[in-house]
Amino acid sequence: MELGDTRHRQTSRFLWLYALAAAGGAVAYVPFLTLLLPVRVGELEATDTIGALAYIAFAGAISASISNIAFGWLSDITRNRRGWILAGLALSSVLLVSVRRTDSAAELLGVIVVWQIGLNMMLAPLAAWAGDCVPDEQKGRLGGLLAFAPALGALSGALVTIPGVADADARLSLVAAIVAICVLPVVLFGKPIAMPHLTAAPAASESDAAVAHRQPRSTVARMWLARLLVQIAEAALFAYLLVWFATIDADFGDNRTATVFTLVLGLSIPLAMLAGRWSDRNDRPLLPLAIGSGIGAAGLVIMGIADTLSSAIFGYVIFGLATSVFLALHSSQTLRFLPKPATRGRDLGIFNLTNTVPSLIMPWLTLALVPLFGFDALFLLLAGLAGIATVLLLTAKR
Repeated sequence: MELGDTRHRQTSRFLWLYALAAAGGAVAYVPFLTLLLPVRVGELEATDTIGALAYIAFAGAISASISNIAFGWLSDITRNRRGWILAGLALSSVLLVSVRRTDSAAELLGVIVVWQIGLNMMLAPLAAWAGDCVPDEQKGRLGGLLAFAPALGALSGALVTIPGVADADARLSLVAAIVAICVLPVVLFGKPIAMPHLTAAPAASESDAAVAHRQPRSTVARMWLARLLVQIAEAALFAYLLVWFATIDADFGDNRTATVFTLVLGLSIPLAMLAGRWSDRNDRPLLPLAIGSGIGAAGLVIMGIADTLSSAIFGYVIFGLATSVFLALHSSQTLRFLPKPATRGRDLGIFNLTNTVPSLIMPWLTLALVPLFGFDALFLLLAGLAGIATVLLLTAKR
């Protein structure tokens, strides 16, 4: 039972079903991009798998960036989030299954570009829907629940690749089925309480100065930049964690790396829920974000000076826990600071660039530093970026 005034509080049913749908969004791309797509690229382009995969990843990131903004904007204009979610779910599922029917890397690239369009037709309105339905006093709780998404995304990859569970064709169909099972309940049965105050335009009697004071635009810019800086570090670790561990201990293989990665994601869930609840009770949405990026910077420093496997794992666990909590809470608290409800979907699409742009920056950053100075220099630079994010958030205005 909810305590206090429930007239402006969303139901627990909607919050949990929405978190399940967000997890379905992660299931839609995490196992495919990290496990199933590289295998298919290797089958089609065995002589240059890395090069072909790089081109496909680049084109996919561009397609995702543009389509997320576009469909967020279209859902703003039509005021029909659920319709776009259902259409995107159907289109992305059909295209995902069709990946096995491609006959060349070029054809696969085309399918991936269109698949990203369908996927973001679902993801962009889904993200904006939370802003329409979840009031500020529950956004911390929502952020805690969103921490389930990356964990379930990683878990789904482990499940569909268990030997004997499904062949290469069936794995894609299985992923599509899991996504539908996760996303459809909130669309069909969520029944959120209407929150007109979350979608209404500012009153005509309010002066521009009053609106600017209530929703400082500088804070929006700081949150965007802070997430970008943290996501650059997150993307680098996601891509090169296994390689780095192997430079310290050659026997530390992919299974042990995956175990550490999964452990971090699992432990981050209760931490994010506790931090989210605290931020709601104390009305301090930015402080947990600043603490998360600051602790993440400390973890990167530990990684940069680590010379043993135990200290390396310890540094990564500190970094991984802190940034996982940061990213989950940031996703929900961003909705608090966006200036215009009427363009919420479009604005979230612009925030989504902080998820796609790092994948374009990170490879060049790594190539510039690691061959000459080693991973130590990379981690210390990333620690500096996370430190800047901390300063941006600590000095932001409410």
